[in-house]
Amino acid sequence: MKSYAESDPAIAQLADLFHLLGDPTRLRIVLACLTTPVAVSSIAASLQLSGSLVSHHLRLLRAARIVKSERHGKQVFYTAADAHISDVLCDMLEHIAEPSPGSEA
Repeated sequence: MKSYAESDPAIAQLADLFHLLGDPTRLRIVLACLTTPVAVSSIAASLQLSGSLVSHHLRLLRAARIVKSERHGKQVFYTAADAHISDVLCDMLEHIAEPSPGSEA
C-alpha cells in the first residue's frame, strides 16, 4: 500500500468521503442504492424520509462520487458509483457482524 504524507490531498478527500458516510441518514441512503438503481421516491418511502431531504443528501453523495444517477423519463435513479463503494460498505458490514476478539464465551 502506498505511504501517504499528512499533507497529501488524497487524505483530505478520503476524510471528506468518510465524513459524508458518517452521517447515519446518508449511509442508509447509500445502502439503499447498493444492489439496484432506486428512485428518490422509493428511497424516501423505504427510509421514511421526505423526498426533499433524500434529494439533498443525494446531491452531496453524487458530488463526492459515492452515488451516480441515471434519468429514465421523468424519474432519476441512483446507484452506488462503482464497485469500490459497494465493496467497502459490504466489507465493513461484514466486519461489524463478526464477533469481536475476546467476546467469545
